[in-house]
Amino acid sequence: MEGGKRKGLMMISMTRKVRTTFPYVLFSIFCCAYLSHHYLHRHHDPVSLITTTTTTASDYHLLRFLPQPPSTIGSSSSGYINQAIHEENLAPQRIPPFQPSSNIEDDHGVVAEVPVPSVDSPPPPRPWLESVSILLPDWEVLVIVLPDDTARMMSYNDAGDGYHCLFPNNDVSPAKPSGLLSSPARSTFKCLLPNRIRRRLPFPNPVLTKSPDQPSPPPPPVPTEMFRWTYVVYDSITTDDDVVVLAKGINTRQGVNRDPSELKCVFYHSDDDVADGVRTDVTNSMQEVFRCKRPSGLEDERLVKVAVEIIQDNNTKVVPTVAYYNPSLRKLANQGTKEKDQKALLCACTMVFNVAKFLKEWVMYHSKLGVERFVLYDNGSDDDLQNVVAELNRNGYDVTTYFWLWPKAQEAGFSHSAVYLNDSCTWTAYFDVDEFIYSPEWSDSAAPSKLMLHSLLSDGDGDGAPLPKKGAVHIDCREFGPSNQTEHPPTGVTQGYNCRKRGENRHKSIVLLDAIDDSLLNVIHHFNLKPGFVGKKMNVRRMIVNHYKFQAWPEFKAKFRRRVSAYVVDWTKQVNPNSNDRTPGLGFEAVEPPDWPRKFCEVEDDGLKQLTLKWFAVDSASDAGGGFKMAWQ
Repeated sequence: MEGGKRKGLMMISMTRKVRTTFPYVLFSIFCCAYLSHHYLHRHHDPVSLITTTTTTASDYHLLRFLPQPPSTIGSSSSGYINQAIHEENLAPQRIPPFQPSSNIEDDHGVVAEVPVPSVDSPPPPRPWLESVSILLPDWEVLVIVLPDDTARMMSYNDAGDGYHCLFPNNDVSPAKPSGLLSSPARSTFKCLLPNRIRRRLPFPNPVLTKSPDQPSPPPPPVPTEMFRWTYVVYDSITTDDDVVVLAKGINTRQGVNRDPSELKCVFYHSDDDVADGVRTDVTNSMQEVFRCKRPSGLEDERLVKVAVEIIQDNNTKVVPTVAYYNPSLRKLANQGTKEKDQKALLCACTMVFNVAKFLKEWVMYHSKLGVERFVLYDNGSDDDLQNVVAELNRNGYDVTTYFWLWPKAQEAGFSHSAVYLNDSCTWTAYFDVDEFIYSPEWSDSAAPSKLMLHSLLSDGDGDGAPLPKKGAVHIDCREFGPSNQTEHPPTGVTQGYNCRKRGENRHKSIVLLDAIDDSLLNVIHHFNLKPGFVGKKMNVRRMIVNHYKFQAWPEFKAKFRRRVSAYVVDWTKQVNPNSNDRTPGLGFEAVEPPDWPRKFCEVEDDGLKQLTLKWFAVDSASDAGGGFKMAWQ
């Protein structure tokens, strides 16, 4: 009896457990079926669509509704293909353009119309752009839009507003337009690498998109890893006889250069494998400059990229590249009022960043002394530079900007300029916007004259100098201090700063472009010259450069982190504390030292201040006291 009762109680308990568990079992079966439908059956198609080479408009439509496969970028470093080594993966694979289609039926039987673009109309806009990226110093990411999508932006008057860098972990960083690279035209953007990404190697490429939070077709595959600024081919320029290629990371030490026999230039269509490219000999390897023979067999209309291949111990590796080869000569055309084929006798070239407030004074002053054309290599200015340049050109001056976004590449920029300017300039002065050429002998001159600089360029120079031929004129510098200024003087630097250090510093150069050595080697504003040419150093009593280096603290602080020369010490790095590049007493941070306004004041020097006042002061009708203003105000 008791055994039967115990058995009955057990049956009741089991029944209760079944009743309690059964709903959970049914719910689990339902969930498994749902997940199987969505992530096994439906997931298969999008994967094949993304990896196929014939994606169509229909595919784009389906991809809006189907879940996308999880990204493997950033999951681990072991699975990465290092793009710095495997060049064949450099060029992003392109999704072909939309194919005509009238409608498409999705998995639910819903028929949707797909617009068929006209053959003559531009491609439809989309929320992302094909691009490649370079990791710059200070965690900046330079995003370079590929030529086809740059043309797409231009066709829709897309100024680049509203874009973001979207990273594989879904971190988003605002992307700011940075300018337009040339030959071919490529829009550029900059964004900051998010903090979470900085802790994981390698650093993945972002996608440039206008809608990081909105569902959209997946972007095209891009190289897995960002290129590093320390190891990349970044520009090229073609001459009549060869190609000048500019690259980081091949010659890594000053004065130590790879033998040209260890290198090849590689030219290949951007949609082809670099292994199938045309290779030519490198004839010169110096600093970041590599000269190589022009290729043959690439004369069709497709874009051609150029890279550098390193050959070492029977192994080869191709340096990553964002540079293109343009067989057309890329040189500054003659312009202005001169005869078409006539060169300017004297040009000025410099590297600039946010110099709009200084530019008028520098251009107007040196134009009166004989500089006929000014070429500014713009290192990514975001001030009013272009408007000031346009105003100067409207007023009859000849000022050109060349977009040169590359950081720590001043010497390479000047090497580039020696080729770029050669058809339009005979001599070129290499000095900065805070530097003014001056002679104490001009103090009695009632007005400036173009002969004041042109007279320096003749071989004899009035002193019976024998051959070899003059190829450069070297002028020493004097460094001026803040002169009690606490902000930029409205009358200009020549009026505001009149107290300097004792003695002279480095020299600046005016160079005959045809005399520059084929290596294009230059260090801090002066070039190596060909055999048969010499440089002449000017006596300081006859010619000097006033360098307004240590200005009011807000202006000097802005210069602190922007050391554009590859071989000038970075003030923020705690190395080489006794370098002449360092500011005495400044240290390694942009913190104003005590008594900054009176620093570096050893000699009161009003020579150029009085001269510019005589030459460029004009009556100010708006000043009730009958005062004056300078011509550049």
